[in-house]
Amino acid sequence: MKVKLTLKLNKNAIDHAKSYAKKTNQSLSFLVEKYFTLISEKNSSDHEDISPVVQELSGIIDLPDDFDYKKEYHN
Repeated sequence: MKVKLTLKLNKNAIDHAKSYAKKTNQSLSFLVEKYFTLISEKNSSDHEDISPVVQELSGIIDLPDDFDYKKEYHN
């Protein structure tokens, strides 16, 4: 069920959001809904400091147990 929500925001923020929505062919309502969903999922997650992209990629690489990531990072 869709419900109407009225927000008061900074004009520049609204202008930037409208421009982004137009470029990505999405409505402002969809963007706000997507953001609300994202933050509510983040708050209920055990991994709230890890971005969704990193969570999605986590575990796809199989490294040996003795892999020295610090050494490789510096290389």
